Amino acid sequence: MPITGQTLAVVLTAAALGPARGVAVQVVYMLAALVGLPFYSDASGGVDVVFGATGGYVVGFIPAAFLIGLAAKHGVDRNPLKAVPLFIAGQAVIFAVGVPWLALSADLSASQALDAGFYPFILGGIVKAAVAAAVLGTAWKLTRRG
Repeated sequence: MPITGQTLAVVLTAAALGPARGVAVQVVYMLAALVGLPFYSDASGGVDVVFGATGGYVVGFIPAAFLIGLAAKHGVDRNPLKAVPLFIAGQAVIFAVGVPWLALSADLSASQALDAGFYPFILGGIVKAAVAAAVLGTAWKLTRRG
């Protein structure tokens, strides 16, 4: 699996837009890819990609966006020291959906799925959470323009 900025975008949009709009963005993203727009690695898209081995991560974006957006609505993201754990927790939700999906769809054991779809991404997830917390103020400003 490639390293992408997708989870960074999920946490930022969810925190900046709140639970309803954050979820809406993720649903539209998934639907656009379902109809074939090339949003995933190697400019791929379509039903086979979205519901393939790594599709669970994309499905996981939806509950993660809701939970981050809901916490942000209650001000948890206003302090970077609180935002980083929130964003890590949001990414954990993505992995909680994506890793079992990977195991089932690619016929991997739990250990193999963790080795392929979780452990290599822990450090990157922490870095993305810190980056998101650092730039969140800018995201708020951009989403509040009318």
